[in-house]
Amino acid sequence: MTTPLIPTQARVGVFAIALGAYLPQFPSLVPEFESQYAHFKTMLPASVELVDGGIVTTKELAQAAGDKFRAADVDLVVLQLLTYATSYNMLPAVRDLDVPVVLVNVQKLRAPDYAHTDTAKWLGELYACGAVGEMVADLERAGKRHAVITGVVEGGDPAVEAELADWCKAAQVRRRFRDLNLAQIGRPYPGMMDLYIDETNLYHRMWLYTKQFDWEKMWAIADHITDEAAIRAKAQDILDTFDIEGGGTIEKVWDMARYVVAFEEWVKQEHIGFIASHYDGFAKGAAGVLDSMLIPAFSMLIKQSVACAVEGDIKVAMAMSILKTIAGAGQLSEMYSIDFDKDICIIGHSGSGDADISAQKPTMKIVPVFHGKTGGGYLTQFYPHLGPVTYLAITQDKDGRFKFVAAEGVNEDGPIFTFGDTNMRTRFACGAREFCNRWSEAGPTHHMAAAPGRHIDTILKVAKIFNVPVDIVTR
Repeated sequence: MTTPLIPTQARVGVFAIALGAYLPQFPSLVPEFESQYAHFKTMLPASVELVDGGIVTTKELAQAAGDKFRAADVDLVVLQLLTYATSYNMLPAVRDLDVPVVLVNVQKLRAPDYAHTDTAKWLGELYACGAVGEMVADLERAGKRHAVITGVVEGGDPAVEAELADWCKAAQVRRRFRDLNLAQIGRPYPGMMDLYIDETNLYHRMWLYTKQFDWEKMWAIADHITDEAAIRAKAQDILDTFDIEGGGTIEKVWDMARYVVAFEEWVKQEHIGFIASHYDGFAKGAAGVLDSMLIPAFSMLIKQSVACAVEGDIKVAMAMSILKTIAGAGQLSEMYSIDFDKDICIIGHSGSGDADISAQKPTMKIVPVFHGKTGGGYLTQFYPHLGPVTYLAITQDKDGRFKFVAAEGVNEDGPIFTFGDTNMRTRFACGAREFCNRWSEAGPTHHMAAAPGRHIDTILKVAKIFNVPVDIVTR
């Protein structure tokens, strides 16, 4: 996956707790716990910024850790339970935070040497599990979201490391939503009321700020771009990304490359990670030039982790960004058709797409008219990987609360439509007919995002961070 145009780094608060009363009784525990905590921090991926709250053995130390976490605006808190500890070692550190607390219950040794274990060894190397229930009980009473990971240090524990990495991926979603903006260009497709959204509610509930832009600004966005070397390099990037019907040349995609260079500059200036756009005017003059090449231009941005959604759909731009962040790809899709003979759902969409979902080089072709939309120009078709696939949609209830709708299936080989739109043949465990029923009953809006692989477990972690419910349609 290409490096994001605007990199972001999740901030993870990390600390460890132990009962202070043990330390003067068994002085050997101090270096033992310091060593265990130092090792534990190395288990967290280097992709996140650690905010270190230290080893907490008193209420005062817990408060100091909480001050650090609040000041850093952490996206997640990870707590290592070194031995038994009372909940006052934990609660002051997380009391004023609105992020999940992941309790990591990793025991140093795989099994006791029963005949040669004294109290200090038991407390220091064999007693990680004693306080987990107490911590969860008090987190529940404090209204805090939580998760538990249990494992062992001796010999390594890939399952623990995978869970920690998964939580850090989920935390990265929160950081992108908090740090980056959503550009709304134009307005949603007229009449697609499932796409309409209250941007103030969006900011309050999902931390995502919306910037509105008029198309007049977009038509002129590349007027000042004159660096021929930059344009030529971007034109070559486009040719390297797409096979163009009728053959591609630098000259053929020159204007498109100029717009991509301009959009990349604009994304950085406005700190944009999401774009939802729709144009319903007259595709003539400058408007017609940009409109004809906007699909591949935005596809080049998606490649660089800017989620670009057609038809002005803000919610699917969010879903695309989530999958791009946790899975490396985020393709806009919708239900296309059903092959009842093969019990297969045909799922796809016209418009911009993600090269990282494509198993072969995407194609670009010119059509005289965009179906249901103004003008004509370039369509892009991507060829999603065969094998497991995850779908994610974001919707709202009558009170404006957000909900995730997720499903896993398998993309299978076979004939697909060839009129220039991305589409895939997905088989679901529940069958095509039942999937359509269950997915639609969840009220997901008519768009969703897709990514290769199985990612519902990570989506559940993202949902816990955002404090939204998830409907799992099928796995």
